[in-house]
Amino acid sequence: MSSGFTRTDTGALQSPDQPMKGEMIPPQEIRVTPDSQKGKVIGVFTSGGDSQGMNAAVRAVVRMGLYLGCRVYFIREGYQGMVDGDEYIQEANWVSVSGIIHKGGTIIGSARSTDFRQREGRLKAAANLVKNRITNLVVIGGDGSLTGANLFRQEWSSLLEELTKNGTITSEQATSCSHLNIVGMVGSIDNDFCGTDMTIGTDSALHRIIEASDAIVTTASSHRRTFILEVMGRHCGYLAIVAALASEADFVFIPEWPPEGDWPDILCKKLEQERSSGQRLNIVIVAEGAQDRQGQPITADEVKKVVVDRLKHDARVTVLGHVQRGGSPSAFDRVLGCRMGAEAVLALFDATPDSEACVVSLDGNQAVRVPLMQCVEKTKAVARCMADKDWQKAVQFRGRSFERNLQTYKMLTRLKPPKSAVDAAGKGVEGYRLAVMHVGAPCCGMNAAVRSVVRNCLYRGDTVYAIHDGVEGLVEGNIHTVGWHDVSGWVGEGGAFLGTKRTLPGNMMDKVVARFAEFKIQALMVIGGFEGYHAVLQMAEARDKYPALRIPMVVIPATISNNVPGTDFSLGADTALNEITEICDRIRQSAQGTKRRVFVVETMGGYCGYLATLAGLASGADAAYIYEEPFSIRDLMGDVQHMQTKMAEGVERGIILRNEKANENYTTEFIYKLYSEEGKDIFSTRMNILGHMQQGGRPSPFDRNFGTKTAAKATDWLLTQLKDSIQPDGSVNANTKDSACLLGLLRRQYKFTPVEDLKAQTDFKRRFPMRRWWRDLRLLLNMLATSESMVCTHRSLLMEKSIAEDIDDVQEDI
Repeated sequence: MSSGFTRTDTGALQSPDQPMKGEMIPPQEIRVTPDSQKGKVIGVFTSGGDSQGMNAAVRAVVRMGLYLGCRVYFIREGYQGMVDGDEYIQEANWVSVSGIIHKGGTIIGSARSTDFRQREGRLKAAANLVKNRITNLVVIGGDGSLTGANLFRQEWSSLLEELTKNGTITSEQATSCSHLNIVGMVGSIDNDFCGTDMTIGTDSALHRIIEASDAIVTTASSHRRTFILEVMGRHCGYLAIVAALASEADFVFIPEWPPEGDWPDILCKKLEQERSSGQRLNIVIVAEGAQDRQGQPITADEVKKVVVDRLKHDARVTVLGHVQRGGSPSAFDRVLGCRMGAEAVLALFDATPDSEACVVSLDGNQAVRVPLMQCVEKTKAVARCMADKDWQKAVQFRGRSFERNLQTYKMLTRLKPPKSAVDAAGKGVEGYRLAVMHVGAPCCGMNAAVRSVVRNCLYRGDTVYAIHDGVEGLVEGNIHTVGWHDVSGWVGEGGAFLGTKRTLPGNMMDKVVARFAEFKIQALMVIGGFEGYHAVLQMAEARDKYPALRIPMVVIPATISNNVPGTDFSLGADTALNEITEICDRIRQSAQGTKRRVFVVETMGGYCGYLATLAGLASGADAAYIYEEPFSIRDLMGDVQHMQTKMAEGVERGIILRNEKANENYTTEFIYKLYSEEGKDIFSTRMNILGHMQQGGRPSPFDRNFGTKTAAKATDWLLTQLKDSIQPDGSVNANTKDSACLLGLLRRQYKFTPVEDLKAQTDFKRRFPMRRWWRDLRLLLNMLATSESMVCTHRSLLMEKSIAEDIDDVQEDI
């Protein structure tokens, strides 16, 4: 866009107030200037198994490289293309990566090379790189591909020396290419690489698994069948365990934590009890690398035989196979690929001959650089633990997130609360009385969070009250206790089964307090959006007047707008983002075969531009207009002219996003008419208002898992606060600001922040937080959306780099 960077030329790609841990080097602010690396040459390739999101990473590497003035080459077919050279090494330009972000797989091909494993093959590869003056490599692949790249780098000097001696290259060429820089990005659907929370492709693979599981549930229920789903994960059970959490599977088999020796008895007993309680179907998930405690494989067919022979169930096996690698990447993987690709290019030019090769990883919400070989060694350590049958350590090495997923799954999938949670009369042992309610608009993931809090509480022997229809339902007395089976099947359902309204308690606080006293509520969880946060704030501020409000209260942010202070992500936003991204893909495809066309698309979000910005990044949009970033008619005209330039360079489709309240005068219809009139000789224009489609559908795997785990954390916190504030007479006196908090995910960690502290960080008129981390991504959005001829007109970007000196400094906490 002609003025895109001038009106967003402040901020950073990562935020400066990043919480750190251990020896993590504090983030350093750097200025990235167009053409600042002129003369440098980058090669980018994908290797090993493909994964969705690789194209987004390739696109970001190419365009960031061109922005810096580098020449960028595709190395097609992975290491084999590097060995073969010639037509397999092709120079890329801006248009080379247009229209690829929504495609699965990798457009530059991927292959496993036996030639590169031999020194002779690496000699050929080095000669081909020198021939094209490539001394900077970005490798996107798994641990084997990254290990190969590191070996190649270590041998580089000796390879050049040998090539010089045999006359393949000249001494001048050897001198000019004396050092090879490499940076890795992990592309693997298995999420089996230690040192990163998520690898590129994992989220998309989970989407494929959950889509299949949701579809199977309907037919399984119709025929009262048991389905055994085999998912990928030869050495890692991440896909299996998260899919089991997100689909409410009845049993799961993973490599890292084999079942007990009598697993057939345990499995059959559980399935039989569930059928006797009224369940019509059972889902069992088996990772392809599942094994027993003796290291013997457990296959899906073996599980089926046990179920059929012992229970006489009508059982079926579904092997998802390479379906999990296919399809379009999720919004998460597209954004992840964009962020990692840009960071990888910056890391290349920070490298020195003495620095250690690094891999760009995701730590919470922060892109960090971690030592490549430390990650590889820790990944291999997991395999050694499994070979030694040290299962506990294998799970620990996978990281806290993996371990917590496993623990949460075990607890939530019990048939009923453990006997230790109830007395002889069936009454809860702890006997606390907690309430859960929604306040605000509905969104996907709310039901998963409610199920989690209900079962977490019942597991401990507490009583849970469900408040229907928000504050209005509370005032009307629409409250009842919830049982273990009442929340079965809730995880995969959209909307809010408890009902929700936007009404705040302010004007009816007397009635709210009366209901709390009537039902003897001792703790409150509110799962909702901006209104949910505001409601708890009002109740916390009214504690001096109403003693009944002196109870622990916690908010779990849940809104597609992601406009709640104190958190980087809100429950429901990921599902909405995927909906928008998928719709943009379809809209773009609808114009296939027609003349050049531009689509103007309106998103929801109120005054908060999160959805428009992230959807713009994920869909490869050409512009995204938001309230937080004022724009003028001159900016709009400049963007129209920029679109005309892109069309002249070979681009045929354009996507323009506009947040619903970006500007009261420059409406979506106005922008549509402007593009229609000014571009009518070059392209046609269409307008789409997405509306409530963004709130509908089934929750994404991320939102199912996020809702489950945040509710579990919030429940633990509530009960800890409750125990600390309980009085000898059984009353509760939680009257400090620390007892009314919002649970947010802030970059690298979960954090409970008092709602009264968040008040100063909130714009209540426009209903959004003062700090919005995602605004920093607009720099990346605008850079990736520009055209090659317009790069030189952009001013420098202000960015940050964050480096972990040791893999153990990286928190795996989401």
